[in-house]
Amino acid sequence: MIIVTTPELEGRKIKKVLGLVKGNTIRARNIGRDILALFRNITGGEIKDYTKLLAQAREQALDRMIEEAESLGANAIVNVRFSTSYIMQNAAEILVYGTAVILE
Repeated sequence: MIIVTTPELEGRKIKKVLGLVKGNTIRARNIGRDILALFRNITGGEIKDYTKLLAQAREQALDRMIEEAESLGANAIVNVRFSTSYIMQNAAEILVYGTAVILE
């Protein structure tokens, strides 16, 4: 599966547009990580647990989008975008979306 953030792929022609595909996940922080993050916030630096949590969430959302595109028969997804929104105080949604296409 080819995944790009551009609306087209250089050197390849879009044969058919299959439509919007998306994947999302909602992740919640936990109290243990929050306490460690508070200390890191005081001393400065990267909060590695949160970096890892968000990276895993992005990968899961991507996997779900790819699965949806494959179910439509796509071999590529163009114009891919990520979005993050807070659902509640300790939970965020990671959403990825794009256009499923068949390339020649």
